[in-house]
Amino acid sequence: MTGTSMRPPRNRADPRAVRWWTAQWLILMVPVAAAAVWAYWTFTDRPMWLGVVVAAFGAGCLALAVGAPRAYYQVERWEVTDDAVYTRKGWLTHTWQVAPMSRIQRIDTARGPVQRLFGLADVTVTTASSAGAITIAALDHQLAADLAERLTARTQATPGDAT
Repeated sequence: MTGTSMRPPRNRADPRAVRWWTAQWLILMVPVAAAAVWAYWTFTDRPMWLGVVVAAFGAGCLALAVGAPRAYYQVERWEVTDDAVYTRKGWLTHTWQVAPMSRIQRIDTARGPVQRLFGLADVTVTTASSAGAITIAALDHQLAADLAERLTARTQATPGDAT
C-alpha cells in the first residue's frame, strides 16, 4: 500500500448525518427520560432529592442525544485511495480500519427508513479479514451509490485473490 499513509482520512460523513444521529438518539433517550419522570410521579411521597436526580437524569439524556452525534461527526473519517479503503473512528481511542483493494470481496450499500428521510446511505466494504467489514456511514445516497460503483470497478481491476 504505497499510496496509503496513516494520516487522518480526508472525508467526513455528510453534514445531514448529525441530524440523523440526533434523531436516533432522541428516539432512544426520550422514552428513557419519560419513564424516569413517570416513575418519579408515581411515588406518593416524592422526596426533593429524588426530583433533582430525575431532572439531572433527564437533562443528561437530552445532552447526550444532542452532544454525542456532534462529537461523532468530528471524529468519523473515511477515504478511498487507489490502493485501499480506510476509516478512522473514535473520540478517546482512535480505531483505524484499512482494506487493501486486492482483499475486498464485497461492497454493499444500505438505506434504512430513517436514513432515507435524511437522504443518506452507508457503504460497507467486506474483506476476507476476521476483523470484520468496514462501514462508511452516513453518506449522501448518491455519493454512496457512486462510491460503491467506483469501488466495484476498482476492485475488479486490481490483481489479487481477495482471500
